[in-house]
Amino acid sequence: MKPSLPLITLENIKIFRGRVKVLDLPTFSLNQREMISLIGPNGSGKSTLLLTLNGLLKPAAGKILFKGRVLDSNQALLESRRRMAMVFQEPLLFDTTVFNNVASGLKIRGIKKEKIRTRVMEYLERFNIGHLAGRSARKLSGGEAQRTSLARALATEPEVLFLDEPFSALDPPTRQSIITDLERIIRETGLAAVLVTHDETEAIRLSDRILVLNRGEIVQTGEPREIMNRPVNRFVAEFVGMENVIPGQVLGKSQGRVSISIPGGIIRTSAADIPGEKVYCGIRPEKIQVWKGESPAAIADENVFQGRVTAVSSNGPFLKVFLDCGLPLSAYMSREILAEEKIKTGDTYSIAFRPEDIHLMPGEDEIS
Repeated sequence: MKPSLPLITLENIKIFRGRVKVLDLPTFSLNQREMISLIGPNGSGKSTLLLTLNGLLKPAAGKILFKGRVLDSNQALLESRRRMAMVFQEPLLFDTTVFNNVASGLKIRGIKKEKIRTRVMEYLERFNIGHLAGRSARKLSGGEAQRTSLARALATEPEVLFLDEPFSALDPPTRQSIITDLERIIRETGLAAVLVTHDETEAIRLSDRILVLNRGEIVQTGEPREIMNRPVNRFVAEFVGMENVIPGQVLGKSQGRVSISIPGGIIRTSAADIPGEKVYCGIRPEKIQVWKGESPAAIADENVFQGRVTAVSSNGPFLKVFLDCGLPLSAYMSREILAEEKIKTGDTYSIAFRPEDIHLMPGEDEIS
């Protein structure tokens, strides 16, 4: 069976603002039924890439293809954009009813009146706002307005959905509820989607693939687990929450373990790939154990250090413990375990992490 063409392909795309290059992509593709999240710091090129994919921003150089067709004319661009939909952070609704807002894209496309009503009500119900069909858009809450915006975009039954931080202005319960509905609808309908987000948990939950951008370039792309656990360099590691990034010097390898000198002593890792003599050792905070008293027998083969607690802060359902072990480290703990261990600022505790939980990266990053 012949593989299907990517929905959207970018080739050698360059975009400038004035004389400043803001996007430089040798290649990019969005496959059918694929969900991609774009993450990166402010100014990294996420929204610029989204607008380029949607045909709203014309590149200074390079080609955009939709299903293998080069978008080199206004007609080709218009036809491709009719197969796309976009949702922004602000809902941008018309001053009319919820029903008319959702119907607006269908009317522009010349859909028959009876089909419009069926389609509009279908997507209002899918987003649990069927009861709001006759309400003025001016009287909606933030969550209801964004549900209306999403229903309007999806009612046109696009092949590609673009989402530019659509959940960032919502409170956490509303955000989670809408994400749940949207995730279900995307999987049911089989459309492709591209999401710009600053929230790594959203990216992990929704994505088949994550792109990390910095300074207008793709630094790393891969499945969520790969990005979170195997970042290519220090920049990506720190951006995706691998908070413990420790400079080290490789000493040697023995019995399947690599010994590395770090500011607080020596650690051992089971990493198969050693990127050089100078490395960064990345350890996610949830992989670090903290306790007081004797070391549990189960961690005899792990890296064990002594550290003084310098601070404790809330991190959603967990608490983050900051420690000074000759170098700063942070660990996540549940509130129950923290209470059991009676961890207090200023006290000294033991910490441990497994050799297999250390990820090695080049010591000299090209991208900082």
